[in-house]
Amino acid sequence: MSATRILIFAKAPVPRQVKTRLIPALGAAGAAQLARRMLEHTLGQARDAGIGPVELCASPAVSDPDWTGYPLPHDLQTSDQGEGDLGERMARASQRALALDERVLLIGTDCPGLSARHLREAAMALENHDAALYRAFDGGYPLLGLRAFHPSLFAGIPWSTSSVAELTLARMQALAWRVWLGDTLADIDEPADLVHLPAHLHPDACPPFKGAESC
Repeated sequence: MSATRILIFAKAPVPRQVKTRLIPALGAAGAAQLARRMLEHTLGQARDAGIGPVELCASPAVSDPDWTGYPLPHDLQTSDQGEGDLGERMARASQRALALDERVLLIGTDCPGLSARHLREAAMALENHDAALYRAFDGGYPLLGLRAFHPSLFAGIPWSTSSVAELTLARMQALAWRVWLGDTLADIDEPADLVHLPAHLHPDACPPFKGAESC
């Protein structure tokens, strides 16, 4: 199987800047703690998948003070998401990676059910498909896999709405791409979504993320 780069899009886990829709249920500190746990979980699954380079596309860049105190693996590749909406940022990152003749999986950190197995399945699917897609129950997607770039997949998409995945799929079909569809998974964005959160990732769970203080 050809090497596949995993691009993880994540914000610095700063209170009141991440997981803001969960603040009513978890508080600002708890929502940020959850963001940290899910980022660490995602990094672990990406590394365990063993399919190619893992790159954290950070907002802001990891040199920013917002990342101070967060323990990133020393061998993790990082990049700055830069300016623009989510589509513009993902388009730049995917185009850059694909220009290196690498297949790419674009993922976030909101879907704890996206496992190393799912990542390997998507990478394998790109052996004979142009794209791979895992959809979320809320209408978004936790994973988009590509072996070619096209700007229509990222321009004019109503991000954070229930039509993101279906519109993206429709645009790939309009390109006559062969698309592989995986399982539908649960994102953790709203308080009601917390029923899908594994117990070990809950902000009150012990032990906490690596590098944190003990409970």
